[in-house]
Amino acid sequence: MKILIIIQMKKFVAFGLIAVVQLIVSSCQKGFLDKAPEEDIVIEEAFLQRRYAEAFLTDIYAGIPNEIYFTDMAEIQPFVIASDELNVPWPEKFAKLINRGSWNAFNVAGQIWKNMYEGIRKANIFLKYIELTPLDGSFTQVDKDRWIGEAVFLRAFYHFILMRIYGPVPIMDYAANLDDDFLQIKRRPLDECVSFVVSQCDEAIRLLPMQVVDSRHLGRPTAAAALALKARVLLYHASPLWNGNPDYAGFVDNEGTPLFSAAQSPDRWKIAAEANKQCIDRCEEAGYRLFRVAGNNPVANYQQLFITNHNEEVLFARNSGRDGWMERCAFPASLGGWNGWNPTQRIIDAYEMANGMAPITGYSGNGNPIINEASGYQESGYAASDDPSGRWLAGVRNMYVGRDPRFYATINFNGAGFGGRRLEFWQTGADGRGNAGRDYNTTGYLLKKFLEPSVNISRGEYSLKTWIFFRLGEFYLNYAEALNESDGPVPDVYYYVNAIRERAGMPPLPTGLSQAQMRERIRHERRIELAFETHRYFDCHRWKVAQQTESGAFQGMNVAAGTHLQDDAFYERTVFETRVFQAPTHYLFPIPQSEIDKSPGIVQNPGW
Repeated sequence: MKILIIIQMKKFVAFGLIAVVQLIVSSCQKGFLDKAPEEDIVIEEAFLQRRYAEAFLTDIYAGIPNEIYFTDMAEIQPFVIASDELNVPWPEKFAKLINRGSWNAFNVAGQIWKNMYEGIRKANIFLKYIELTPLDGSFTQVDKDRWIGEAVFLRAFYHFILMRIYGPVPIMDYAANLDDDFLQIKRRPLDECVSFVVSQCDEAIRLLPMQVVDSRHLGRPTAAAALALKARVLLYHASPLWNGNPDYAGFVDNEGTPLFSAAQSPDRWKIAAEANKQCIDRCEEAGYRLFRVAGNNPVANYQQLFITNHNEEVLFARNSGRDGWMERCAFPASLGGWNGWNPTQRIIDAYEMANGMAPITGYSGNGNPIINEASGYQESGYAASDDPSGRWLAGVRNMYVGRDPRFYATINFNGAGFGGRRLEFWQTGADGRGNAGRDYNTTGYLLKKFLEPSVNISRGEYSLKTWIFFRLGEFYLNYAEALNESDGPVPDVYYYVNAIRERAGMPPLPTGLSQAQMRERIRHERRIELAFETHRYFDCHRWKVAQQTESGAFQGMNVAAGTHLQDDAFYERTVFETRVFQAPTHYLFPIPQSEIDKSPGIVQNPGW
């Protein structure tokens, strides 16, 4: 039996809906209208009971974006498709509006704004009232401090999720009331937003353990997660988009307050380097490591990193359940999938050869690749035999032979073995456009990363998944980038980049690189190591190179051609879309106009 206990939030609203928390608890046989008077309780009374306080804390987690969904789910994750990594065949998706340059303040997805401030509101209420929850023999001050640390971290995390697409945002660090003047809410300068997130991380670090101490708490933040959030936000703060960006020199609020600092601060790179090194050191002292499988197979090292949930590299991840959406989007039609997550030719070309050399150094005016002959890459011809380690099979195009091991853990290409069969992406193949209808492969590739190959869609058998927000490998690259920018290519820069490459079975970087050369190497390493993890979009934006990476003609294979595996017609590079990026406008999202209409003190981002 269930009785609905309604906790009435006293006079509380922020950016929209009044919060009413409904908790369902077991009780005797009664209907909603049969409640005793004491069954309606106000928020203060609810927090006097530990189980209700814990239920409120749990509800704060509902705002964590499930970034495993690259489409749908209220469009909370358009970033992988909006970068140069991926395409989908479904033109109505919000990310496709971004690709076409057809988005604006009226049609922009507003779910991120709504969800993050809803989560912030819940955290603020919790932090206001948790002091009322009494301690007892089974609930100590250590337990309460951990709860407080979790809420503090989530409040900071939600602010950062907003900042990474909007820049300066309103800071909500209190439980607002209905009688507050919401017309006066305004965006705070970006430096203040960064300082707020950093201060919250410092508080969470003080209150939280470094490791989850009970398996029931997997998915909850630790001090490691707070160290990671602090390190990443400081890396962003040092980067060109947020550090003395001349495009935002005149960007002010309605009272004339500058929202971006006009002066560039080189010291921010040093601060970012120190924060990322602290994150690495504290995490490794606590037992976090770069993930490796038994036997240290480089393909399996990378592939299993994203399948082995909550492994020793993961600093913070969201539990995502078994709903099968990822498999359906990424699996081929012959295995029950929708053919939908299609890597672009740009990301295919980016993977180095196994010898560490770039296969393609650029593109000619007509889009044809400029092949690095010294690398051993061949655009034409077919493999005469299977790779002894199983990375490719006889008959596949030579362009897929001898690449970075991470390529084989990340990309499903024509003729690759997957799910007990060979993939057929040519037009008349089992996974080809001619047999797919609306759900057709647009580029000749499917995303393999994150997938458990043993999943069986036809039987509804899916793997239990997580989405990783922070992992130790990212911070090796963060630290290397920040240190190179502050001190140049000193030994530590080489050490941490090479550690990532060694785990992947790739040769070390050449010695004697200049700072600019090392910068390009680090950016390339991020592109490969962090591919499809929501980093590429934000990296290209913070580096202010998105006008090159997110615009122009995008190619794949000729999916409208081919009758067999070795049909040359299929392997002709073919434009599937011309994308639009308008600089500097598109570097930040527009705030939904509906939110500005409700709170006119909030100014719109430049260009929108």
